[in-house]
Amino acid sequence: MKEFFAGLLDWIYKKKCYFCKSSNESVKMCSKCYNSLEHLPVKINRIVLKKSVYCAGVYDKNLQKLIRGLKYHNQKELAVYLAKFMYEYWQKISDKNNFQVVPVPVYPKREKKRKYNHMNLVAEEFCKLSGSTLNKDLIKRIKDTKPQYKLKKHERAENLAGAFQIDTKNLLPMKILIIDDICTTGSTFEEMIKEFEKHDIFDITCFAATTPFEE
Repeated sequence: MKEFFAGLLDWIYKKKCYFCKSSNESVKMCSKCYNSLEHLPVKINRIVLKKSVYCAGVYDKNLQKLIRGLKYHNQKELAVYLAKFMYEYWQKISDKNNFQVVPVPVYPKREKKRKYNHMNLVAEEFCKLSGSTLNKDLIKRIKDTKPQYKLKKHERAENLAGAFQIDTKNLLPMKILIIDDICTTGSTFEEMIKEFEKHDIFDITCFAATTPFEE
């Protein structure tokens, strides 16, 4: 009887894939759905203030759902898969781990409401895979900006003006890799780069999981 109930509980609480609902692998993202994610060609996607921006993946259905689930729907376990996807791309660019990985920060009130910053979770997993150093205390968001996806290009720049502030005591003697989920116009990266350059910090690379606009 015990075995019956144990088996029943395993069946009830078996994880289902967030994407296809399959419970065959008892994981949050099954191998079939993960393998459907497609990397972009390995190249610089765009230049922002003379800094290279790389974007890892094609902005398709499952990658969009992965980011939205992680960002808005409390699916924190998905951070592992997004980090893995980004790392697999990053390996083709650099096999070095002498970066301090800086996730794009969230305004404190918004982070408190969500109870986490999804890019901090991704950065933690990315650093585990790459051997890089996580530095989530280097730069903070000090302005409660509007959601960027609702704004036009010039509005995005205005929205983000003065949004970030560096705490130089947390700066490590390493190159900086800023990571974010989506790079649309590059406005977020641009504003962060401006803040870094105010403090004579110039060795910066930017890396996003995806972009709606492949260049």
